[in-house]
Order: sequence, then C-alpha cells, then structure tokens
Amino acid sequence: MLFDRPQVGERAILVHIDFFSEGQREQLQEFKELALSAGASVVDVVSGSRNRPDSRYFIGTGKVDELQKQIELQQIDLILFNHTLSPSQERNLEAQLQCRVLDRTGLILDIFAQRARSFEGKLQVELAQLKHLSTRLVRGWTHLERQKGGIGLRGPGETQLETDRRLIGGRIKQLKRRLVKHTEQRNLGSRARRRAMVPSVSLVGYTNAGKSTLFNHLTDAGVYVADQLFATLDPTLRRVDIQGIGHIVLADTVGFIRHLPHDLVEAFRSTLEETCEANVLLHVIDANDPERNAYIDQVNKVLKQIGADEIPQIKVYNKIDLTETPAKIDRDENGVPIRVWLSAQTGDGLELLQQALSDFLLQEKVNGWISLLPQQGNIRAALYAIGAVCQEESCENGGSLLEILLSQQDFSRIQKKFAVELEVNPVQLRDKTGSSTITALN
Repeated sequence: MLFDRPQVGERAILVHIDFFSEGQREQLQEFKELALSAGASVVDVVSGSRNRPDSRYFIGTGKVDELQKQIELQQIDLILFNHTLSPSQERNLEAQLQCRVLDRTGLILDIFAQRARSFEGKLQVELAQLKHLSTRLVRGWTHLERQKGGIGLRGPGETQLETDRRLIGGRIKQLKRRLVKHTEQRNLGSRARRRAMVPSVSLVGYTNAGKSTLFNHLTDAGVYVADQLFATLDPTLRRVDIQGIGHIVLADTVGFIRHLPHDLVEAFRSTLEETCEANVLLHVIDANDPERNAYIDQVNKVLKQIGADEIPQIKVYNKIDLTETPAKIDRDENGVPIRVWLSAQTGDGLELLQQALSDFLLQEKVNGWISLLPQQGNIRAALYAIGAVCQEESCENGGSLLEILLSQQDFSRIQKKFAVELEVNPVQLRDKTGSSTITALN
C-alpha cells in the first residue's frame, strides 16, 4: 500500500540495533546528538540486537509491531534508524508504519542541508542529496505511478517515476558543471598562494572536537561555534602570522564522522582539496573523549579517501581543561613536533601550538642549489610555476643552475611528478660546470 509522506512534524523515535559485526556497529549517544542537531524531538529509543539485518524491514517483525504501537500512542512523525537502510527496506517500513522513515545517511544529509551557508556549500549538499534520492525512487509516494490500464487511466507514455529520474539526472549534471567552475576559481587562489610561498595549514578532525573554537582563537574569524555536531560546514580561510615563518593560510574544514556518506565525501571532494594541498594538517582531537582513538582512525580513513593521508600531521589534543593534562608539546626523536596539548576554550597552550607550527614549517623548507641539464626545461618551468626559484645562473653546457626555496612537500611532488631525484647543494656551494645532479628514479 502506497501513501503520501507527511510534510511536517519532528517527534521522532530512534531505532538502534546492536550487531555482532564490528563494521555494522554504531554509537547510540552520537546518533542522539545527530538527531538533536537536526532539530528532532526524541520521544523514545527502540533498541535490540540481531546477527544480521532482516532483508525486508532491517528489523524483525516484532520490532515493527512495537514501533506501530508507539507511533499511535505517542503521535510520532518520524522514525530515525541509526543504520543505512536499502531503498526497499525504507519503502517497506514506510508502507507498513505509515510514517516517515529516515536512515543515518539521510539524517546527516539533512543536517548538512540546514548548515550550508555559502553558494558552493549549498550546491555540494544538493548534489549529495540528489545522488542519494536517485537510488530511492522506488514508489514511496502515491503520485509516482500514473501509467495504468483502463479507460481514463492511461499515462502519457512516461511514468512519473521515469520523469523524476530524468529531472534528477539533469539537475545532477548541472550541479557538477557549476562545481567544476568553482573548483577552477579556488585552484587559481591556491596556485597564487603557492607562487608566493605562503604555507597552507588545514584543521581536520572529528565533528565537535573544537576545530572552529581553535580557529577563532588563532584568527579572530568569528566562525559560528556551538556544542553540537556539524555546527559549521562551509570551509573558511584566514591569514595568520607565525613567528619565524611569516604569513600562513589556515583553513577550517568540515568535521568528519563515522561512516560519513560516500555521496557526501564525493560532493565535498572539491572543497576538501584545500586539505590535500596543505603543507601540514592540524588533527584536532577531543582529549576528554573516551572514544578518541576510534575517532582518530575514522578521520584518517576519510583523509585516505580524499588522498590526503600522506600529508604530515600534528595531532592537537584539545579540551585539556576537562582533564588533568598540562599544556605541552610532544616531539619525536628528531625533535619534530608531533603532538600539542591545549585548550581552545581557555587559551591554555595556544602559544605552544604556534611554536610547534613554526618549528615544523622551518624544518620542512628545502633551500639550496640544483643543476639542470638543457633537456630538463620542464622541471625548471615547474619550479618557476610554484615560485620556488630564488635566482638562476647559466651553466657552460647550456643548462641552468637554480637556487630554490620551497616546502619539502612541494619538493617531493616535483620529484615524483618527473620521476627524478634532485640533489640539493648548500647555498654556499655552486658548480657552474653543468654536471647533472639529477638521476632517474626506477
């Protein structure tokens, strides 16, 4: 039986099932916070345990009957599942319960739709929503089937379901074209910063770890802060002065979460490319959260998805005001900062973070002379393109002797791109003979 979904009402029941499979487990408290962040009024929680999901309803028929009674008794408008439902499971549940049903992915998409403020952010969320919706056009609404037999009931040759699919497909193509233009514009700004040798630092971390609070303390940006999941969505860039380094660009990015919807990661890939171009990531962690190690793993999984897993990190353990840990810097055996303990709320340890950034970025610089053969003009052009050449002298064999200054990350990218190994001599030493300091990588 089909029905029209009610358009209003936020009184919700949460459904949380424990599975023995580690990959299917979710956290109930985090899901409650998601529901509250979306504006739902949580009336009750229905929980249980199963070996595997039911193919028809995801939950057993006994739980379906329990939900039906609660819907009638407490005038429920919405059922929220702390799991990913298949399109058919969502349709079967709505048809049986006569109530809106939303899974974890749909709930996160709804929160993002509420929080997007920039034009690009709204486009990205809409794209993710349409991709998600396109898999769920399975006759969940009464208007989606108008092509029937009988006098006066024959359709115009295309079912409403097919019309909706076609319209959604066209809108998705349009959104992708617009996002490509915005990505090109952002890349222009990124290339300009790299030519000016301005280091880039990105804040990443699990949602509600305190990234925006830390960002505001470092930049006075006034980014919206609240004790809720995904309080801020749109990325923000600000210039910060770091002693010994000068100007850097600090980027505040969207928070990550367990099982972040794949469509959402794909839609925000262009925005998250700012993270991929960073010289260093500040991985903000809630030091007071007992699940912090699991959250660190989740963040690293998303970073791997977007190709940012090889960028060096400084772990920033925030909220030490809720623990007994003092503000400090932890370094590795070479003296490189790897962890900073601070409180963005009280400001304790912020000066240590700036010191750690200064120490890290200083040791990341590559400065010296390299000798290029005449046929290596493509490498010379690439170095000039990112503003890495301080001065140039001609060699006797027609090649070039370049003094370069660039980040270790950009230096590694140049070597990887051209499959070469560049030998950098100290600034004081120069060899004008033009002998090659380049060897091909196998």
